[in-house]
Amino acid sequence: MTTTRFAPSPTGYIHVGNLRTALMNYLIAAKSGGTFILRIDDTDPERSKEEYVDGIKQDLEWLGLHWDRIERQSQRLDRYAEAADKLREMGRFYEAFETPTELDLKRKKQLNMGMPPVYDRAALSLSEAEKDALRAERGSGVWRFKLDQERIEWKDGILGDISIDAASVSDPVLIKADGQVLYTIASVVDDTEMGVTHVVRGSDHVTNTATQIQIIEALGGTVPSFAHHSLLTGPQGESLSKRLGTLALRDLREQGVQPMALLSLMARLGSSDPVELRTEMAELIEGFDLDHFGAAPTKFDVQDLFPLTAKYLQGLPFEAVQARIAALGVPEDLALHFWAVTRENITTLHDLDGWWEMFRDGAEPVIDDEDRAFVAEALALLPEGPYDGDSWGNWTAAVKEATGRKGRGLFMPLRKALTGQAHGPDMAQVLPLLQKIKAKN
Repeated sequence: MTTTRFAPSPTGYIHVGNLRTALMNYLIAAKSGGTFILRIDDTDPERSKEEYVDGIKQDLEWLGLHWDRIERQSQRLDRYAEAADKLREMGRFYEAFETPTELDLKRKKQLNMGMPPVYDRAALSLSEAEKDALRAERGSGVWRFKLDQERIEWKDGILGDISIDAASVSDPVLIKADGQVLYTIASVVDDTEMGVTHVVRGSDHVTNTATQIQIIEALGGTVPSFAHHSLLTGPQGESLSKRLGTLALRDLREQGVQPMALLSLMARLGSSDPVELRTEMAELIEGFDLDHFGAAPTKFDVQDLFPLTAKYLQGLPFEAVQARIAALGVPEDLALHFWAVTRENITTLHDLDGWWEMFRDGAEPVIDDEDRAFVAEALALLPEGPYDGDSWGNWTAAVKEATGRKGRGLFMPLRKALTGQAHGPDMAQVLPLLQKIKAKN
């Protein structure tokens, strides 16, 4: 059975980059009737915050990405310690004591000599006495996994055939000097013990995947199918890394972006399939195919979410927005008509506020100088409300007869005087909603 996972660190809120990973893993599991695991990577006690754990859950629930089970890595530290002991016994795990400054100097020397900046494994030649002396001087060291220096190869679900020479990669640090377990080993142990069959993540993890494959094999696990999706850029190809904080899902939600608009875009972005609004998760699941995605950097423009949101809202029945409209204070007898008039003239539900404010309080009239006398004469012919569906037609017919105006010269000045806008919904539908007309005062 297919098992996938999304493993966010609770050190911040989910942004669009994280969502791409979460969504792909969710869709793969859902399409095969498999299991989707939410795995909270909270092994860093200093940076992990419970408020972010809650935020991650809220964001996924808002999107409808429901997990089948949840795991906390902080509750599995004994499993990582057991794996570390196993690697030590195999001679694949060793303690190293270099300071960050010393490592930086080594890297600079290697680069100056035209060599790859790879850890030189100096710690492997330390005697027990030398290790004891370094511990006494510096405290515990970091623990590195000793890579077999051979080619690591796999068939990537998006990138195709990958081959990485392990000799060109530093032995990865799996446990920090303070004992904190790092992502690389925690992820391997969890993927192995939780039966994860497919891992989809960003292409910045390719080298990390190579080292993890060797660790999985060393621990006797089954290597899952890996796929690395392209990284998102801004609309001009610029890096998104500095802007991801402003592209948090909760910020998009605050701006009025609808979940299905966001999912419709993110499920197809970077693939050969066109982005089309889907209104049901089942449609996204059915149409998802990892083979359709490419390796090229993928441009993301937050503005693309708003036309999709507008289109989604246009298709909503009144019942879906009834509570939202009632909260604005729209009278119950006008609510259905209010939605019918505004639904195709909003981008997000926030725009309903402005429409009701205009209908309730009246719009600031826009009257051109050459139309002042005409508008005044027309308004004198407008009876007191309330108005119905025939009021606009009856009134404009009377104005036409009295003034001789017709067509655009008749209707546009009246629209601008009543709504303050040159464009908008059908005025025959608008007039019954107007509680006040400022131009009459």
